[in-house]
Amino acid sequence: MLEVGREHYRAFGLRPRFTDLAGRVLNARDDEIALVSGMLRRRACALQESINRGQPHVFEPAPGMAACAVGLEDRRMIHGSLLGGEVLLDGAEDSGRAAESLAARGMDADRAAALVRRLPVRPESFVRDCGRRLHEMFYRISGWTPELMEENRLKALQQEQLAQAIQDQRQSGRQALYAFEKERALLANIRAGDSSEARRILNEMLAAIYLSSPGLVVLRARVIELMSCLTRAAIEDNPFMESLIERNHAWTERLVEARNFEDLSRALMRALDDFIEGIYLHGMNRSNTKVRQALDFINRNYMKRISLDALAREAGLSASRLSHLLKEFTGRTAIWIVNEARVRHAKHLLQTTSKSCAEIAYEAGFVDQSYFIKRFRRVTGATPARYRRLRSA
Repeated sequence: MLEVGREHYRAFGLRPRFTDLAGRVLNARDDEIALVSGMLRRRACALQESINRGQPHVFEPAPGMAACAVGLEDRRMIHGSLLGGEVLLDGAEDSGRAAESLAARGMDADRAAALVRRLPVRPESFVRDCGRRLHEMFYRISGWTPELMEENRLKALQQEQLAQAIQDQRQSGRQALYAFEKERALLANIRAGDSSEARRILNEMLAAIYLSSPGLVVLRARVIELMSCLTRAAIEDNPFMESLIERNHAWTERLVEARNFEDLSRALMRALDDFIEGIYLHGMNRSNTKVRQALDFINRNYMKRISLDALAREAGLSASRLSHLLKEFTGRTAIWIVNEARVRHAKHLLQTTSKSCAEIAYEAGFVDQSYFIKRFRRVTGATPARYRRLRSA
């Protein structure tokens, strides 16, 4: 709490407050605004909204005032919230309205006026930026893992992207049928391990499906058909991908169980993630049995220390022979393939978690953070930190 408080005050000039689930402040005695009628309920609602959206939530303690709330969660256990401090919004019609509102809800009029006068005047963009920085700061310092918030953030992002895609297609008046070339483009991005671009294309396809067939039964049938087409295209490209047929049965069961369009699109995104995991390394040329054995071993063990000798033993070849075959059939060296798999996993963690780069490097299989940054930049063209900022933007 002390470290977060000091860093936040240096950055924004505001003193953050930690609250419990009911909105009561834990790290300060002077919380006079909490005595105002309904204030604890507003804080509790802001906490719930932050958890549901997976990101900081800006709310109004009183007319013309604003504050941000960051949900505090560790591995799906919610502990409370972190308030960034109240400000008076720049451009508010009348700052006196805030004092009047506080007084009307139980605070002494003079104390309410004095409290409002002490507040810094800031634009709403400042409050949003404060919330984003506070969220990043807390989880970096605490080391907590907001699994539920990350999951909810991705759900909300997907729904926003899908709604935008539907709106764009309605406004443009384009025919509500997706081109089948998009399936190939989607598959190409899946094979490249680019989940963000794959999600974007899939959202466009979902929007077209929704506009042409808004009924749930028809939607479900179209989505199941889409996954089957992707599976078939993958197998046509590479016969060794027949294992995807079994996965497709499991995906179909989840899609059949979906009760509405949101559940359906969410299940489809999970299927897409699983599809990406299943196809990425197999997307390389695997027509040689020994190469296939080596790649399967890498796919299962890339987070561990892998030597060329161990890889060769798994394939039943000498190290030099395996090295030659890998180069011939994939165009890559063994160490490049291993690092590519590790970077792919690191990209996923950077987009879906708040873990530090050091934690991600270790979890992805890199024993040295500087080497991780070097390899990541070579594969993606950006440092891990820059990659995370660009994806967040």
